This record gives sequence, structure tokens and C-alpha cells, in this order.
Amino acid sequence: MEPDEIRVPVNGGVTLHAWLFRPLGTGPFPAITMAHGFGGLKYHGLRQLAERFRDAGFVVLVHDHRSFGLSEGEPRNDIDPWRQIEDWRRIITYLESVDDVDRTRLGVWGTSFAGGHAMVLGATDRRLKAVVAQVPICNGYEQGLRRVPAELRAAVQERFNADERGQLSGRAPQTQLLNSLEPGTPAAYHSQDMFDFFASFPIPDGVPAADVVTVRSSLKASQYEPGTWAGRVSPTPLMMLVGTGDLVTPTDIALRTYEQALQPKRLVMFDGGHFDAYDAQFETTSAAATEWFVAHLRS
Repeated sequence: MEPDEIRVPVNGGVTLHAWLFRPLGTGPFPAITMAHGFGGLKYHGLRQLAERFRDAGFVVLVHDHRSFGLSEGEPRNDIDPWRQIEDWRRIITYLESVDDVDRTRLGVWGTSFAGGHAMVLGATDRRLKAVVAQVPICNGYEQGLRRVPAELRAAVQERFNADERGQLSGRAPQTQLLNSLEPGTPAAYHSQDMFDFFASFPIPDGVPAADVVTVRSSLKASQYEPGTWAGRVSPTPLMMLVGTGDLVTPTDIALRTYEQALQPKRLVMFDGGHFDAYDAQFETTSAAATEWFVAHLRS
């Protein structure tokens, strides 16, 4: 069953492109809102999970962030975590208005960068009754220090500064590759695992690729510490899905964040790294998330 393709208006005259999955039967149904992480599109492994939630009896709304994919917004491929969270609140408001949705039983699922968003939303939007944060970013500053070798940090900072000066002069924000396998090439990431992941989920013709991001996206990511909100999600139930060998959103940072969260909460550890959550460990991660939403949204 194909999802409905819809556009949701958000601030600034922008619309976000989304998929709306509806279960069989007669509502009202509980509902889940989903989004991908840093540079990810809904085509990158989210459909199979959305279908699993739908088959478990949920309405599911999956959107692409502003300026990515078929969503509108300028400059293109620009990542601002707080703007994305603001847009996501509007997505939740839209979901409340969908026919056959029980607006008292709404959940949020986010992964990676959007896993951090899910914790912030869970702490600040009490319309949400269940939260799943899969391999979430928790501390962008510490994560960035680990990812960028010490000898390159001055050059990266100067790249941020040059971009800032250019914008003062009226130039558009500079862009960089999202991911490069060449260590000396400016990019947000240098990861073979990320390259393999995106290659395994090709996007359809006509959908703009997300192979670059703005330079300032990396700067804003380094300033983003959504793990500080984990202790404020309660009393909304929080699940965190964490890989044992995650080097993108490091395992130890995620576990420290989980310790700060209050009950009700659940930690699910899976074997592998960041991108195994979508593929090799999909059965583990999808089953755990489905069980969490069934327990807290369908009971």
C-alpha cells in the first residue's frame, strides 16, 4: 500500500514533503511522527520502519527536513537543529488534524541527529506520549572533538570563520561535502560506513540529492547538546536504542545521557555501529520501537 504524499506548511512560507501511512481498519488510531538525521532523507531506510509501525496499527507521518529532498527551503541542505525542531512541532500539529488520528496518543521517533530532536521534543511538547531516540546525538561538541583530529581543528574553525565573514559580505553560505573518503577534503564526515549506508538506499529520480551540506551546519551541530534534555522527558516514556560500537554518535556519550533520564525509560543495546540500526540490526531496533509504542500508545 503506497503512502499518501503530502505537503505540510511551516513557518516562512515553506512546505515540507512527507509520507502519510494509514493502517487498515477504522480509527481513531494512535499516530507516530518520524524523521531522519543529519543529511538523511526519508528514502534512506525509513519506509520499512514506517510500514512496520503502520502494520501494528499506527498512522505514521514521515517528513524530510526543511531544504532537504522535496521539502522547500533556502539555502538548500542547511541544517539548523532548532529550526528543525520548530518545524517538527508544526508537523505534530498537522498530525493532530489528520482524519482518524487520536490526538491524545501521539509518539515521536527520531534517529541520529533527529534522535536528539526527539528527546528535546519529548521534554518540551507534552502532546507526545512516547519517545524513541535511535542512535541519538547527545553532545555535538564532544562528538565533534572526537571526529576531527586535533591537527585539523584549527583549519575547521577557520573554515567556519571564513564562511561567517562571507555571509557578512552578502555571499551565500558555503557548502561542503556531507561525506568524503578523502581525508584532506573538507566534509562534515569522513566515513566508509556512511558512504555504504547511503549507497544502499538510492533515492528516486527527481529527488534532489543530499550529498552536500552548508558549512555552518557543522558549526551548529557542534553547538547542539540535546542530551541535556534527557532528564526532562519524564514523565513521558523514553526509549533509547544504542549500538555497542557506535562511532558516529558515540556509545559512551549515549549511555551517560541515558543515565540522566528518569523513569519511565528503557535502554535497548544492539550489536554493531551507527548504521547497523537501519539494516543488520533492523529486526532488533524495529521490534523494540514497535513494542514501546504499542505499550504506551495503544494500551
